[in-house]
Amino acid sequence: MIKLFVGLGNPGPEYEATRHNAGFWWVDALAKEMGLNFKYEKQFNGHTAKGSYKGESLWLLKPQTFMNLSGQSVGALSRFYKIEPREILIAHDELDITPGEAKLRFGGSHAGHNGLRDIHEKLGTDAYWRLRLGIGHPGAKSEVLKWVLQKPSTDQSILIAQCIDRTLKAYDPLMQGDTERATQHIHTSKPPRPKPPKPSKPAQTSEPDSPLRSSALIEGATKNEPQNKG
Repeated sequence: MIKLFVGLGNPGPEYEATRHNAGFWWVDALAKEMGLNFKYEKQFNGHTAKGSYKGESLWLLKPQTFMNLSGQSVGALSRFYKIEPREILIAHDELDITPGEAKLRFGGSHAGHNGLRDIHEKLGTDAYWRLRLGIGHPGAKSEVLKWVLQKPSTDQSILIAQCIDRTLKAYDPLMQGDTERATQHIHTSKPPRPKPPKPSKPAQTSEPDSPLRSSALIEGATKNEPQNKG
């Protein structure tokens, strides 16, 4: 069973709508789904919300340490409540996945993500779950920092929001500990294909009368013309 759901991001209104805060967006949506409210807890340096599932306590966490020090908050809360790394899920932005898609993964490399890097270090292991929310890649490594700290385009924002809505449907099997069913659900949930644009109808233009047709019309009109009887 997942007992700690963590969303990664940077605190402050200037970062609220940036790609790097996709993890915050996801855990905010989960809190809304569960009817929970966050409060700041100094001992964990994070916004936390406590819930329950079938009699078992669980927590939601948004570290307020800035991304690079996320492990401080995750480590403090998990140690205090004796939550094992395998009972933790980290929702975070993922460059190598296109906007609108997500992947669930257990363990493995932090792949250069500074939030995961610090969590690795503070937990002393990589054996925890990650929900990788696609934000796309700018195409050049030199542009990555700028990219993650920018707002996504309107189209990308819509795709990411739709992805969050779909992946939230996996929280029930995650809480049950049925990670196989959760993985299957998340990996087979694809963004809806855009409808192809309707072909535009060609403008109707009246054909000019051919000389033969025009002559026939004139001749017919002459024959039908009334005779002058005077």
